[in-house]
Amino acid sequence: MSEKRKTPVLELRNLSVVYKSRGQSPVWAVKNVSLCVRRGKSLGIVGESGCGKTSLARAVMGIQPPQNGAILFKGEDISRFTPEEQTRYRRKTQMIFQDAVGSLNPRMTTRQTLTEVLAVHKICERTEISRRVSELIDRVALPEKLLDAYPREMSGGQCQRVSIARCLALQPELIIADEPVSALDVSVQARILNLLRELQQDLNLALILISHDLAVVRHVCDDVTVMLQGEFVENGRTTEVLENPLHDYTRELLSAVPDVRRALNEHK
Repeated sequence: MSEKRKTPVLELRNLSVVYKSRGQSPVWAVKNVSLCVRRGKSLGIVGESGCGKTSLARAVMGIQPPQNGAILFKGEDISRFTPEEQTRYRRKTQMIFQDAVGSLNPRMTTRQTLTEVLAVHKICERTEISRRVSELIDRVALPEKLLDAYPREMSGGQCQRVSIARCLALQPELIIADEPVSALDVSVQARILNLLRELQQDLNLALILISHDLAVVRHVCDDVTVMLQGEFVENGRTTEVLENPLHDYTRELLSAVPDVRRALNEHK
């Protein structure tokens, strides 16, 4: 294996995120955590609301500067990127949000949304945009008739598929999915999760799936990290961690697994 293939797509080294407010004590949302995700692999980060998962994602996306530590993209520290390199990093690292409907422009149809992304970022020649839009909508298993639909005219699951197509349009190497199915019905969750797993494997992407639900992570991720109060308390291969949890908090999360496993199996 070449050195380039060995280098993780994303690596965090001793990363901390702190929120500061005047007159109040600093809040350490993320405390000295490290991880790496390689191309073609998926990592689940699991924990209850407020444990620091989203703060971690915001740091990776460059929205929230870390207090200390390093974020490396393909071996390069993103804090040292030039403006051009920052732009490329933002294109190659895409995020899927919990509120799929809210993440889309309500005044734009699916076709307009995807066309804008392709045109602004010059992903392909203008003469190829229409073909590429059709390919993207097919890739996320949406009917062509929804190309001319607005977000308000689609279901939550359909909007999430459009959001995924928008990410794919930018040809990312890393996708961070922050609670991408928690607002959806269980049967719809299953289909979206299976889509994410299929895309991650087919396109050889690095995927970070953030969730409060171990059942969701079980069916998508190769590895899992359990987060509690800003710290990683357990990590390893997903099957090993879930079959033999070592930390009490992991056991608590397992005891609260909803009935999504059956739905996932039904929609494979």
